Amino acid sequence: MFIYIFNIIEESALSILTILEFPDERLRKIAKPVKSIDSSIQKLIDDMLETMYYNGGIGLAATQVNVHLRLLVIDTSEEKDAPICLMNPEIIHKDGEFEYKEGCLSVPESYEKIVRPSHIIVKGLDRNGVETEIEANDLLSTCIQHEIDHLDGKLFVDYLSPLKRQRIKTKLEKMHRLEGKE
Repeated sequence: MFIYIFNIIEESALSILTILEFPDERLRKIAKPVKSIDSSIQKLIDDMLETMYYNGGIGLAATQVNVHLRLLVIDTSEEKDAPICLMNPEIIHKDGEFEYKEGCLSVPESYEKIVRPSHIIVKGLDRNGVETEIEANDLLSTCIQHEIDHLDGKLFVDYLSPLKRQRIKTKLEKMHRLEGKE
C-alpha cells in the first residue's frame, strides 16, 4: 500500500524540465499545432510553468523544452501569480513600437534591445481548450511575440547583427564546454 501511495504522489509531482540552449539546432524546429488536450498536455503546461518560475523567466515555449507543439506559458506579473497559457497562438493584429532589453532562458546571460510591435491581439486556446483572445501591450506583447518566435524556430538573437549573434554563440559554446554540456 505504501508503494501505491508513493506512485500516486510521484505521478502528480511537477517536474523541472531541461531547457535547450542556443545554438542547439532543436530550437530551430517549427512546432506543430496542438490537436487534442489531454492529461499529458495539462502536465506539460504545469511542468513548463514550474520550469519557467524555477529559472526566473517570464515566458517559456514548448520548443525550448524540446517539445515541438505550439504551446507557450507566460507570467509577467510581479507576484508571479497570473500565468497565461496559449496553445496554437496566432497574432491577428499588431501596431506601434516598443523597445525592450530582451533575455531568454535559452540564451542565458545575454540581453539585447529588440524593437517589436507594442500592441498586439493574439488568439489561441487556453489551457482548457477554450478559444481565447488576448489584447497585450508593451512587456506582455513583447513576451508573447518572443515565445511565438520560438514556436516558429526563431530566437531573439536572430534580430541582432551577425557579429553580435556570433559573439553570443561563441560565449555560450565556451560556457557549455566549461560546464561539460557538449
